[in-house]
Amino acid sequence: MVDIREVTAKICGRRVVGTAISEDQCNVRDSRRRMNAAGCTAVALVLVAACADPTGPGRAGCPAEGVTLTLGFYPFFEPVSYTSSDPQAPGSGRHLGYEADLLSAVEVTGLSFKRQPVAEWPGIWLLPATPDYDIAGGGITILESRTVNEAGERAVAFTSGHIAFRQSLLVRSEDAARISAYEDLTSAVRVGALPGTTGEARLLEITGIVDSTGALRPGTRVETPRGTLVADGTGAFTITAAVVSPALLGRTRLLPPAEGMPEIVYLGRETGEGELLTALSDGTIDAVARGEVGNGEAAHVSGGAFVVTALDSLAEYGGFTVDADDRALLACLDERIGWLTDDRRIGYAEWRADASVFERRAVRWPGSEAP
Repeated sequence: MVDIREVTAKICGRRVVGTAISEDQCNVRDSRRRMNAAGCTAVALVLVAACADPTGPGRAGCPAEGVTLTLGFYPFFEPVSYTSSDPQAPGSGRHLGYEADLLSAVEVTGLSFKRQPVAEWPGIWLLPATPDYDIAGGGITILESRTVNEAGERAVAFTSGHIAFRQSLLVRSEDAARISAYEDLTSAVRVGALPGTTGEARLLEITGIVDSTGALRPGTRVETPRGTLVADGTGAFTITAAVVSPALLGRTRLLPPAEGMPEIVYLGRETGEGELLTALSDGTIDAVARGEVGNGEAAHVSGGAFVVTALDSLAEYGGFTVDADDRALLACLDERIGWLTDDRRIGYAEWRADASVFERRAVRWPGSEAP
């Protein structure tokens, strides 16, 4: 027997930290999760905790009771997924927002989460493919392109969508007439975006700055920490919601190749989308490109200073990601999300009107001991 308390693996697709595991039971699908033979000795109890298929209503395929799943969440997407930035505020550091309440309701149905804020947005959806996380969330738009890793291998799977998104523009109230549609975005307009988001990707698509593959139009200038680059129209200068060419990492500004396209200013890498709102308020940018939910909330709390103008016609859905191999956990979460959202009949608008909507539905979960 070998003590492996410091070794983490995924067994049956689920993250397990154990005291022992046998070599013939150590089935870890890639080199990042593969434990060497010396560390693969152990006890069946670990497998029971990871792979148990407990009986009872709604428990099939779910983690055994007592197993805690590690969730990595983006903490800067208010009101969907965020933490308090004020250390003196009640609940500081606690996961807050729409997704936080939905997951708390999931816990009422018998699951348990350890919630870890993850400040870096790009690639957050791939965290469940690593040994340290079981689930990732934070307002992640469901895209097939986000399910594969850099090698093009399927790494994660999305749960069913639980929140609907549309991209939009947020502007200062005095600019609402000047910037009322995406067609109004010319080279004289500076639009702020968080890199690696669908807000950025859809903005570039709608305005024609990228082609259908995400390649920047020839002549587009991109300011980076390594200097200004000029796109040549090839795949070497690509930006999508899932993939960015290495040369464009850390981009700070994008200058379009034509008068009918806006300048893009990149903000929020370290402190989140609040940086975009500050820049809009002080005039550094003229618009913010992001989802209608976030922009709508910002307009609501601005006291009339901001308004949402252009709305994208494309509907998107947000979900959580899990390891692609963990089909049991995916089914377990989908069953609960489907119940709590009443198959998408309950969503953001209903939660905004009554933040207890998921909690109240959770107590009616089949098998719940609550009255």
